[in-house]
Amino acid sequence: MKRKVILPYNPKLKEVARRLRKSGTLSEVLLWRYLKGKQLLGYDFDRQKPIDNYIVDFFCNELMLAIEIDGVSHENTSEEDRIRQSKLESLGVRFLRFYDSNIKKNIQGVLWVIENWIKKHATLPTPNPSQEGNFKRHSSIAKGK
Repeated sequence: MKRKVILPYNPKLKEVARRLRKSGTLSEVLLWRYLKGKQLLGYDFDRQKPIDNYIVDFFCNELMLAIEIDGVSHENTSEEDRIRQSKLESLGVRFLRFYDSNIKKNIQGVLWVIENWIKKHATLPTPNPSQEGNFKRHSSIAKGK
């Protein structure tokens, strides 16, 4: 097992994240059923995880993987999402994004995409932000699958 990476976060977001966990969308609840308790290939995921000045829907520290659900419940514009994702990628975080509707209509397909991403990337070293030039940064967009 890889050593846990300590990522910076804004302590003011802890309470916000706690509230978000208690009032999750249907898609978040559906996906969380399969991610919690190391059910997905033995990896530990957190829900509504504060990182830097943002909160990601799901996060696996060992993989440095954020899973985001895009849909009507998210207030960010695509430009805001791009800026946010770029900032978090600079910390070594990698992304998978899914539309809310895909999770509701095809949870097994979403899980298949996540499992295949993990199988492909789990053995690769996570870029250390200070050594980022030595590694290829990985970012996957899984919308529309």
